[in-house]
Amino acid sequence: MKKPPNRGLLGLLAAILLTTGCSTAASTDTAAGDVVLKVGDQKGGAKALLTAAGLLDDFPHKLEWSTFTSGPPLLEAASAGAIDIGGVGNTPPIFAAAANAKIAAIGASKGQVEADAILVPENSPLRKVTDLKGKNIAVAKGSSAHGQVLLTLRANGLSTKDVTLNFLQPSDAYGAFTQGKVDAWAVWDPYTAQAQQEAKARVLTTGEGKSNGYGFQVAGRKALDDKGKNPALKEYLIRYYKAQKWADTHREEWAKAWAAETGLKYEVALAAVNRNGDLPVKIDDTLIRSEQELADAFTEEKTLPGKVDFGKFVDTRFQGDLA
Repeated sequence: MKKPPNRGLLGLLAAILLTTGCSTAASTDTAAGDVVLKVGDQKGGAKALLTAAGLLDDFPHKLEWSTFTSGPPLLEAASAGAIDIGGVGNTPPIFAAAANAKIAAIGASKGQVEADAILVPENSPLRKVTDLKGKNIAVAKGSSAHGQVLLTLRANGLSTKDVTLNFLQPSDAYGAFTQGKVDAWAVWDPYTAQAQQEAKARVLTTGEGKSNGYGFQVAGRKALDDKGKNPALKEYLIRYYKAQKWADTHREEWAKAWAAETGLKYEVALAAVNRNGDLPVKIDDTLIRSEQELADAFTEEKTLPGKVDFGKFVDTRFQGDLA
């Protein structure tokens, strides 16, 4: 997120796994009949969830989907206007804010944090967090797992300077982990469940008592400033959070759909679904304060160049509709 503009665009192109219909957004308000909502997603994410819940068939606007490897490149795309909205964890918006990205969190959810884990190989001699001192940890930079690593180390008297962080996207990190190239891997579900079941990974620690478990729907400022797109953004948020509630009460059905979409084994998908259960929450002072504390922790570690005011990257215009 801290790349110069020209390199950022190259990084954006490299990060997009699948993009359809990437037309340039209009510079003026979009006419109601011409609205196309461009949604950033991760594999097995919002599109799969909305489809499984039966909430896409009658969506009143055209949707175009782009798939990303993780939250940071998705928000880079939102800031550039390449997408209008997308879902990320608790840390990517902080890194985006530090880069003064043109984005705002417009919806939030909260899940369990047991799946936010630091994993080690089954036969690893590492038994407690302090054993990580001097070790290599694979993690996606700017991801929710990056935040969890920071908070976990701080809670145990360590800092990120006491370890070596290998910044790898999940697919690359899985290979490095299974091949013994790193000592530990910080990641989220379904990767946690997959590593546990298929690579016999052992959980060294989870995000319990450290991570806040928040996730966000984040929109680009260009989309928010387009009055023609605001009804589509609102409708998308309402349906997405309805889908979260559906998944919470239809876990086996959602796990089957998730497995079919991602190619995961059903057992892996079910373990991940049963461990998570993200549900919508209000963007309020408590949430903003929690995110600010995480942002301040990154600043204190000098991972970010200066103080981030998270509240300036929040837009609550849809909160009444989501209630």
